Amino acid sequence: MTLNQKLATIQTKFKSKKSRFNSFGKYYFRSAEDILEATKPYLLELGVTVKINETLIEASPVPIIQSKATISDGENAIHADALVGVDLNQKGMQTPQQFGTASSYGKKYALGNLFLIDDTQDADATNGLTMNKAAIEKAKSFVQAGGKLDAIKKKYNVTPEIEKQITL
Repeated sequence: MTLNQKLATIQTKFKSKKSRFNSFGKYYFRSAEDILEATKPYLLELGVTVKINETLIEASPVPIIQSKATISDGENAIHADALVGVDLNQKGMQTPQQFGTASSYGKKYALGNLFLIDDTQDADATNGLTMNKAAIEKAKSFVQAGGKLDAIKKKYNVTPEIEKQITL
């Protein structure tokens, strides 16, 4: 079996539950660790290894981390990348936490790209959704407490009317 065939086997059989819960966004998601745990049964069975390397490719003005997920059979390798910026202005986090958050995100998406994981119901799938009344009120409280509107815009489609409600 070629490496491409081995990767295709994992891509078609892969199952990983979304066992983590984000209480702010009210959604379940899977982490990079969950993905790696779900791939372990295939490693010995197919004679492959999976690893992730990270490289800081830009330091200023916004640090950018490149995460590279690699599957190898010892002779050949297939890579998938993800790029993520480090939000150094993220409220309530120290610098190591900011880099750790970006690192986790990058690893998850590099692995997702490698294994063709469909994340349509993950956090990013909420982009484009219009906020309901309860979400608007929660967002308003978040902004009044010092949270950034951009964080909300990453999760929801914030129309000009909704933005006015949130920022009043």
